[in-house]
Amino acid sequence: MLPWLALGAFVLAALAIDLRVGARGGMTSMRSALVWSVAWTAIGAGFAAVLLLLDSPAAAESYIAGFLVEKSLSLDNLFVFAVLFGFLGVAAGDRRRVLVYGIAGAVVLRGLFIVAGGAVLDTFHFATYVLGALLALTAVKIARHGGEQVDPSRSLPMRILKRVAPGATPAASALVMVAAFDVMFALDSIPAIFAITRDTFVVFAANAFSLLGMVSLFFLLEGLMDRFRYLHFGLAAILAWVAAKLILVDVWHPPTALTLAVIAGALLAAALASVRRERPRAPVRPATAEAD
Repeated sequence: MLPWLALGAFVLAALAIDLRVGARGGMTSMRSALVWSVAWTAIGAGFAAVLLLLDSPAAAESYIAGFLVEKSLSLDNLFVFAVLFGFLGVAAGDRRRVLVYGIAGAVVLRGLFIVAGGAVLDTFHFATYVLGALLALTAVKIARHGGEQVDPSRSLPMRILKRVAPGATPAASALVMVAAFDVMFALDSIPAIFAITRDTFVVFAANAFSLLGMVSLFFLLEGLMDRFRYLHFGLAAILAWVAAKLILVDVWHPPTALTLAVIAGALLAAALASVRRERPRAPVRPATAEAD
């Protein structure tokens, strides 16, 4: 229990600092958001060194792979949140509070999902193939429709919310929607990391550390939404890879280093393609007639 208690205490302290700064508006500028995002990402990645010293190189590799999967999938979540806030007309100050409470709730919900998911996979082996098939379908869906603008009014959580509480304020509606969407996102991301490792401690650590810095990352990416046009292709490739690992778990065991390479390569290719797409083209000068 000691590693779990130590991890829980550290995550709670770090989350309190992250959310406290976010609630006070200390990361709304691009510069401060960048500094905080880099700092929390470095702390999250640095936990691999702790596992390397106290556990094994295999645990450290699995953690890094899981951390990268969760962090990359969270980018897509933040894009959806940004569209949601714009659709509901949530003020900037209320956006910070919604993200603060939403992320705090996400830590609890994902912890419960991880415990339940690990128990199901250990008890019913066929559930591995079911999760693999669901991830494969999700990868196809993201590849085909991930680049399209999200319409929150057509989502099931929004339709339910309008019936249950039609007079809810924009901030209250956004908080409910963020919680609902995070549950939906967790159904994709948690099976993805279980394809990398079945160690529930590593799975929870990767999820918890990936959620740190989400507030600063949101404000950093909010002004760059249109520049990541091909991010969904990279996310689809990552999900397709982990889906294949789950479906072929009994006959195929690729090394964790290969999974790391696939994740990094998919994200790098998507980023380079997006940058190339946004690169301004040189103006074409009209041809001039040559003098006789």
